[in-house]
Amino acid sequence: MANAAIAGMPSSTDVVELLRRVPVFSTLQGEDLERIAQVAVPRRFAAGQVVFRKGDASDTCYIVHSGSARAVREHPGGRTITLATFARGDIFGELAMFEDERRSATVEAIEEMVAVAVLGPDMRRLMGRHPDICMRLVIALGRRLRETNERLARQSFQTVQSRVALALAELAQRAIAEGAPAADVPVLITQAAVAQLAGSSRESASRFLAVLERAGVITQRRAKIIVHDPASLEAYVY
Repeated sequence: MANAAIAGMPSSTDVVELLRRVPVFSTLQGEDLERIAQVAVPRRFAAGQVVFRKGDASDTCYIVHSGSARAVREHPGGRTITLATFARGDIFGELAMFEDERRSATVEAIEEMVAVAVLGPDMRRLMGRHPDICMRLVIALGRRLRETNERLARQSFQTVQSRVALALAELAQRAIAEGAPAADVPVLITQAAVAQLAGSSRESASRFLAVLERAGVITQRRAKIIVHDPASLEAYVY
């Protein structure tokens, strides 16, 4: 795999293990993952760097190896909404594996990020030679779409407080999965970013974060929130 020798970049073996973590590739066999790893290219993005913009041609999908990114969309009034965040093992831009469409959102690195890029044409050639790969990917993408629809349906009935608590809980669990302690979990995020994830105004999110802080559930720092007991956030999700 090109550039694998560069410091901090994943080797082919690393890429295979990374692909095993991705739900979209979860149904693939080991030899299929190795085939994808052979055409994957590591890419590094600086904090704040745009990976692609809404409206760009979609010719590449990305799997996060280290660091994190977020998908954002700007509304006509100038408000920016965070649609999703991506950390190690997360994939974004995956529809580029099947067709060349315009990007539906902008994705930017939150912190320095190393990602594995797979070009759509390379992936389609693999699927043409090995039809089983295509079939398994379609099954996995169908599961992901169903899960996304269920999550959006739940959110449509939730209060701002519930959405903020759920966003913090998910971020804390992700940090723990990446090696953070199970208590006093540091989450690198601003109030504005929490509000975007929860689909609320910054003022509403800020008021509820203050409630959580007074209750001893979190401590707010500059661009960081310490979640003392992630399980306690469940009491605010309904």
